[in-house]
Amino acid sequence: MNFDEYKDIYVFVEQRDGKIWDVSYELIGEARKLVNQIHHVDYKVVAILMGNEIKDKAQELIYYGADKVIVTESYELIEYHTENFALVLEHIIKQFKPDALLIGATVMGRDLAPRVAARVNTGLTADATILEIDKEQENSTLLWVTRPAFGGNLFGTIICPNHRPQMATIRPNVFDIPKRDKSRTGEIIEFPVEVPSDSKVKIMKVIEKVEEGIDISKADIIISDGRGVGNRFDILKEVANEIGGVVGASRAAVDEGYATKDMQVGQTGKTVKPRLYIACGISGAVQHVAGMDKSDFIIAINKDPEAAIFNCANVGIVGDALAILPLLKDEIKNLR
Repeated sequence: MNFDEYKDIYVFVEQRDGKIWDVSYELIGEARKLVNQIHHVDYKVVAILMGNEIKDKAQELIYYGADKVIVTESYELIEYHTENFALVLEHIIKQFKPDALLIGATVMGRDLAPRVAARVNTGLTADATILEIDKEQENSTLLWVTRPAFGGNLFGTIICPNHRPQMATIRPNVFDIPKRDKSRTGEIIEFPVEVPSDSKVKIMKVIEKVEEGIDISKADIIISDGRGVGNRFDILKEVANEIGGVVGASRAAVDEGYATKDMQVGQTGKTVKPRLYIACGISGAVQHVAGMDKSDFIIAINKDPEAAIFNCANVGIVGDALAILPLLKDEIKNLR
């Protein structure tokens, strides 16, 4: 394979009903950082936008860091359809030859990415959390893609040296959304693809999922429960209500039946980046830390002074969370 034909870092932009999902902006920002590290060739950040009557969103992607936006519009792309989206992405890859392609590890991305990788005969690293340019070789564009492995107990760095594009899906909330810059300019490329309307799979009706409660991945303040707190969510909820936060949980609390899956923070749950994260009775297993270590400020409460959670905490309190939380709630009330 002649790698000289391949260039630029591409980002698949996920949108629903014309709304760009945050993970797409996160990946554009990270692609911008990677491109800035590649000095020996002129690489660009290229966004791929698909949908129906979606071109008006292309400029917004440029404001967030894209140099080019490839837009494919078709009525057959009005809703996500595996075959149609994979077909269009395959055409774009074969026409433009990206060196790397980043896709959000969402429900859509996890469905789409492996199918596209198989169509273009390349590898795929799934659920990545770290992206780097090869540190061992000068003038390299090889991506080092790191992801948790073995349930989060280890981290593996994966490379794709023999095929292009280098593909990876990246978990949402791992990277920051870049600042919007209205002074940025870029190129918008219309790329028509004939999308067949006679697919064997037909979408008859789309039923929107009814979200119950608050999405913890978007919360500014989270108080999480571990096995050490047990089923005493009443105390966590009282403190959360006082400080305008929500309650999360470790996998241990979910496995014990104390919390529901949608509350779980960690490698097998949700990745969160709140301004304040309070870990109560959580030991600090790497699986949990992988989902919350990018929080702005972390407070850990644990009876074990050797608990691993203290290694990533800004403030550590050795003690029983069930005894400390009521005191914390009272102090917060006194400050008002």
